[in-house]
Amino acid sequence: MKCRNCVARLVGVALMLSLPCAANATRGAFDVERWYSILDNVRDRAASNGISNDVIDATLKYPAFIPSIVKSDKNQAEFKLTLDDYLARTVNSVRIKNGKKMRNTYPTMLNRVYQTYGVQPHVILAFWGLESNYGQYRAAHKLTDAFLTLMYDGRRETFFGNQLLALMKLADENSLDINDIRGSWAGAMGHFQFIPTTLQQYGADGNGDGKIDIIHSVGDAMFSAGNYLARLGWNPNERIVRRVMLPADFDVSLLDGKTKKTLVEWANMGVMNPDGSQIPIVDMTAGLVADVNQINAQRAAAIAAAASATPNSNAVDTDIAPMPVVYAYLTYPNFYRIKKWNSSNWYAIAIATLADELK
Repeated sequence: MKCRNCVARLVGVALMLSLPCAANATRGAFDVERWYSILDNVRDRAASNGISNDVIDATLKYPAFIPSIVKSDKNQAEFKLTLDDYLARTVNSVRIKNGKKMRNTYPTMLNRVYQTYGVQPHVILAFWGLESNYGQYRAAHKLTDAFLTLMYDGRRETFFGNQLLALMKLADENSLDINDIRGSWAGAMGHFQFIPTTLQQYGADGNGDGKIDIIHSVGDAMFSAGNYLARLGWNPNERIVRRVMLPADFDVSLLDGKTKKTLVEWANMGVMNPDGSQIPIVDMTAGLVADVNQINAQRAAAIAAAASATPNSNAVDTDIAPMPVVYAYLTYPNFYRIKKWNSSNWYAIAIATLADELK
C-alpha cells in the first residue's frame, strides 16, 4: 500500500502545523502532492533495501515539514572569524577544564580506544569537546523530520534521501527507536556529530551490548570516532601542527596549507620555532597555515604607521617600513587527516591546540 494512502490521516496533523509558514516560502504554496510523493518514495526505497515494516511505519507515522530547517539551510552564515578569535572561542579555559574532567571520568574507555585504534585519549577528547562540548550539546530536531524537510526543499534531495535511508537501516539493525533519534538541522548526531552514512561506515560497538548507539552510549561514540580516525590513517607518533615564526616578508600565498615541502626546505626558507631556534628536522613533508587576512592587515598597518611618521615623503619605502613578525602553523600529515573529518583549517588547528592542552 502506498504511503499516501496509509499515512494521509496521520500526516495531516503535522502538516497543518507547518503549512501557514510553508505557504509564505519563496517556492510558493506548500506542494502536498510533492510531499506525498517523497513519502511514497521513502517507503518504496526502504522496503527494497530490506528495512523492516516496523521501522518504515515508525518513520512515516507522523512526518512533519519544518520550515525553520529550510530557513537554516538557505541562510547559513558566511562570516569567518579570525584564527585568533576562533581559537579563543573553541579552546577556552572552560572547555579545557571539562576535557580534563572527562579524561578522569572515562580513563578505561579512552585507553581501550587507544589500544584498539591507536588514537590517543587527548585526541578523542579534543574531537568530543569541539563537536558536542563533551555531550552537553542537546540536538533539537527529530532527524526523520529534518531529512524529509530537506528532501522536500530539493536542493540536495538525493544526499538527504541517502541519509534518511542510512538512518532507517541503523535504527533497524540496532533496535533503536527512530523517532527518538535527534540531531542538528543538517543531520549530524551524537557525541561526535556523525551523519548517518558516516556512522554506517565507521560505527563501532564500544560498550559490548551488540548495538551501535552514538547518542546514548559514550563508549560507542568514542569507539566510532577512534575507528573513523584510524581508517583515515591516524598516526599516534606524529604531531598535528607546530606553531612557527616566519620571516617578515614571507610569501603569504604559501600559507593555505596546500603547498607542501620537506621540513628541510621550510627551514631553509626561514621557518623557525617562535623562540628563533631551528624547527625539528625529520623526513616528513608539511604545509603552512596562517591567517593571511590578519597578516596582510598587520602589514598594511605597519606601512601606514611608517607613512604617518614621515609626512613629508611622497611614498613609503615598504622595504624600510618595519614589518610585523609573522606566525603560522606547520601542518603535518595528521592535520590533513583531520581535514577529511572537517575541511576547515581553523577547525584542524583548534583540534590540535585543544588536544595539546588535554595531554
